[in-house]
Amino acid sequence: MHPGDIRRKVRYFFLTQRHVRWTLAVAVLFVFFVLANLVMSPRVLGDLLSRQGYRSLVAERARQGERLQALIGRLSELGERSDELDLKMNRIFLAYGLDSDASGGQGGFPMAERDVPDSIYSGIIRQAGALERRIDEQVKVLGAFLDEVQNFEEAHGDQVETTPSMTPIRSSLFVLTSPFGSRRSPFTKKMDFHAGVDMAAPSGTEILAPADGVVVFAGRYPLRQSVSWWRYGNMVALRNGDRFITLFGHCDEIEVRSGQKVSQGDVIATVGNTGWSTSPHLHYEIRLKNEEGDYEPVDPRIYILDHEWRDEEQLLVRARMAPDARSFEPLPRIIGRR
Repeated sequence: MHPGDIRRKVRYFFLTQRHVRWTLAVAVLFVFFVLANLVMSPRVLGDLLSRQGYRSLVAERARQGERLQALIGRLSELGERSDELDLKMNRIFLAYGLDSDASGGQGGFPMAERDVPDSIYSGIIRQAGALERRIDEQVKVLGAFLDEVQNFEEAHGDQVETTPSMTPIRSSLFVLTSPFGSRRSPFTKKMDFHAGVDMAAPSGTEILAPADGVVVFAGRYPLRQSVSWWRYGNMVALRNGDRFITLFGHCDEIEVRSGQKVSQGDVIATVGNTGWSTSPHLHYEIRLKNEEGDYEPVDPRIYILDHEWRDEEQLLVRARMAPDARSFEPLPRIIGRR
């Protein structure tokens, strides 16, 4: 080795054969190590990137799973809403006297089930697909029902106007205290048949005509002619077309007279506490003409379409069953004459 300063001495290094072999071995190992790194580096980097990508995919799958669950929740809400609409449509059919079983809307519109690849979400996806098919079918059935109802209303306008579909007391002003059917009488303490519903409300609350009609009775029925009808207190009776007669008992003030025509929503009386009554309330009764031409009581809640009842589904089931043998007071001739 020659130093940069010429005044310094030249140095000599003597390598033996053994030293040369070790030097070559180290050099070969170094080259191998470099080449190995060059070969392995892409794989290592690829593995690192793959792990990051996998974690990203897992996070994205979790987000999509949450979205899927939210969509299923929304589908469930839509399913519940379609069930509610189906109940309302069936109530409309009953109110108009239509046969929902013979309706063209029955039978459904079946949809083919879609193939779903197997995955951790395949069960949820199939559940969502089943909900989607049911809702789609129900919406189409409701559409067919609605078309039939619209056609009926256009062809039978008079019957629609005289169907008692409106609650006689605004929904926010009354509490249902006694339903239709068998009950224990508050006076005799024995089981009897309650031919209407009792709606508790403050005295003076307006009572509205539930449909167009003609007043066939307004006042207090004479005790000497019928004790049962005298118990109704101040009463108004409306003839609503040819199918219905509606009765309003225990009134305070009567705002109409016999023979007067009324329209749906007109004030006919106010809530009172007259007759056999323990507190201010309205006894509301609907009588429907049967095949023999007689008027028999039916549950008014079936026909009231502007108020939601807690047991609507049970009401529909009971309405479609054969009527039970029951004892009720027939209409006096002055009200129920043909």
